[in-house]
Amino acid sequence: MKNEDLCQWVLETATKHGATDCKIRLTKRRQVEIRYRMNRPESVKEATTRSLWMSIYADGRYTSQSTSDLRKSALTAFIPAACAAVRHLDQDPCRTLPGKAYIENQPQRDLDLYDRQVAEMAIDARHELAASTCKACLERGGDQLIEAAAGATFSEKETIRLATNGFRATTLGTSVWLSASMTARDEGERKPAGFSHAACRHLQDLPDAMALGKEAAERALDLLGAKKLPSQILPVIVENRTAGRLLGGLVSAMKGFNIQQKQSFLADKMGTSIAGPLFSVIDEPLLVKGMGSRLFDHDGLPSKSRTLIDHGSVKTFLIDWYHSRKMNREPTTGSVSNLTITPGDPSIEKMMADAGRGILVTGFLGGNVNPTTGDFSVGISGQLFEKGLPIHAVAEMNIADNHLQFWKKLTAVGNDPWTFGKWRIPSLAFDGIMVSGG
Repeated sequence: MKNEDLCQWVLETATKHGATDCKIRLTKRRQVEIRYRMNRPESVKEATTRSLWMSIYADGRYTSQSTSDLRKSALTAFIPAACAAVRHLDQDPCRTLPGKAYIENQPQRDLDLYDRQVAEMAIDARHELAASTCKACLERGGDQLIEAAAGATFSEKETIRLATNGFRATTLGTSVWLSASMTARDEGERKPAGFSHAACRHLQDLPDAMALGKEAAERALDLLGAKKLPSQILPVIVENRTAGRLLGGLVSAMKGFNIQQKQSFLADKMGTSIAGPLFSVIDEPLLVKGMGSRLFDHDGLPSKSRTLIDHGSVKTFLIDWYHSRKMNREPTTGSVSNLTITPGDPSIEKMMADAGRGILVTGFLGGNVNPTTGDFSVGISGQLFEKGLPIHAVAEMNIADNHLQFWKKLTAVGNDPWTFGKWRIPSLAFDGIMVSGG
């Protein structure tokens, strides 16, 4: 039985066994992972998996069940049991599928998310990608090297979605993830680590493997001789690939779940300025080749560009179908896709020169966020700089602030959005940040 026919049969069978509505997601994934350590292969894994998820709605009750056994004989027992289980749950009238009007007008375009090269790549070529990355990292590490490692992951996935509200879609996508890391030998017991990575949909869009491996080593070497500074107020520049860690706490507060549960410091901030005028955040689900690109979201709602923050003011919350009904609001979408911050003109070098003396943050360590108040605290690593030039590495430093105040201190947005992930964020400069040390 073809996968599409199997999904249709599952949908019909669930309805026969008492489901008022039902949503099916069948996924087939093939993934190859290759890891090298110190120029030797450490692990090679390949797996092809199939799984079926069922969301079952019955008279205001809801459950979600999954199985990897897709034999019809096994599903003949699985589906009635899943439909029976939902009857034991409490009723929740907000648990429904979106009405047909909400899933119409789906975007009709090719987002170019599938690369045949990734799917058909020879195993020797996959090994070469990981091996050359590891070799470059090891060679650049020199005498300070303790350990170098690199990995490459290749994935292809097909997903079929069907629902009783009429939603139907089949998607196909590939991804490649390349990473390298190095641990260096420093004074005393210190062992700074550097990491570099890149992810993309198409093989040809990966950066040069040897350059990526070399970069990982250099990021470790840059942390040698790190010092802890006295607590002080300084300009802080957060590197593009690192800035998403800070933005995550802000985005989480925009989600319908946190707003409905009164666990969001942004719940009453719609239309309010919570950041500087340079700060605009846009969700762009229809980017060609985007790692987070999609034609529809988890609920089947059509994708479109959404401005979350416009020149510092909150414009949109992330409200999925269920929480839109809980709060009696119109849905938007329950999650972000390709999150972007509108880039500015200056390079990171110019931002450092303009700041005078400050800290370039290249990594975050640990940390926590209070979703209700917006208070956050996070450890940092990076470089103390003056007049645009690095002086020495910093360590054992901490930034503690509040999201409702922190983003108002934004003074510059870089011209260097990070393009090797779902979030395309440039380097960000802030002024007047309390950095805690010794």
